[in-house]
Amino acid sequence: MKRLLAAYSWLVFAFLYLPIAVIVVLSFNESRFGVNWTGFSLRWYEALLENRRIGEYLGNTLVVAFTSTLVSTVLGTLLAMGIVRYRFRLRSFLRYLLYVPVVVPDVVMGISLLLLFDTVRDGIGWPRLSLFTIILAHVSFQIAYVTLVVRARLMLLDPALEEAARDLGADNWRTFWEVTLPLTWPGVVSGALLAFSLSLDDFVVTFFTSGSGSTTLPLYIYGKVKTGITPEIHALSTLMVGATILILVLGALFWRRR
Repeated sequence: MKRLLAAYSWLVFAFLYLPIAVIVVLSFNESRFGVNWTGFSLRWYEALLENRRIGEYLGNTLVVAFTSTLVSTVLGTLLAMGIVRYRFRLRSFLRYLLYVPVVVPDVVMGISLLLLFDTVRDGIGWPRLSLFTIILAHVSFQIAYVTLVVRARLMLLDPALEEAARDLGADNWRTFWEVTLPLTWPGVVSGALLAFSLSLDDFVVTFFTSGSGSTTLPLYIYGKVKTGITPEIHALSTLMVGATILILVLGALFWRRR
């Protein structure tokens, strides 16, 4: 039984990571077409550095991801605090409402946001489809994920710690900064990383809410699929995977030192 589970685990990991390994290998392939290995080369990394359009699209993607993650993390953390620590009417309804952006299909989410932006623009003449509307669209579903993660962390905390801080003379604001936020920080960071990854690779919602001059990397890759993906995309994907691994290693080392 143990060997069967071990073999099943290896198959699952191979299914998850073998496509990534293939892309990494092909990024160093000298051939432009197909998967036939013709020799080791760094020409596609050089072509990637010379391609200004990919740099522009990558910049748009990072701007959207960082901005939407920052906004959704702040709003999601405050919303989780309100749901866990305070009693008010429709509290249970709001808690269940958080699951709607999680379970609703991306196509429905994208179309509904597009109709919302069109309706508002017809009424007041703003906003036009741009990076701003993409950020708003990403924040609309990121808040739910951040709130659920931070809420799970807050429910594990003992409210007596906050009460003890107030007994010692701390007001609500100082209690939040000195006690609640440090104890909730792992959940906040986890929610932020989840929101960032969701924004970074989102395509469907971005497709419906983007306009001219606001092309992101997923939209560019989708367009290249129709005409043929060049090894430059493989090189870019390899760099993104390497950056992700580096961030994870640095984060693990940081928390181990802490």
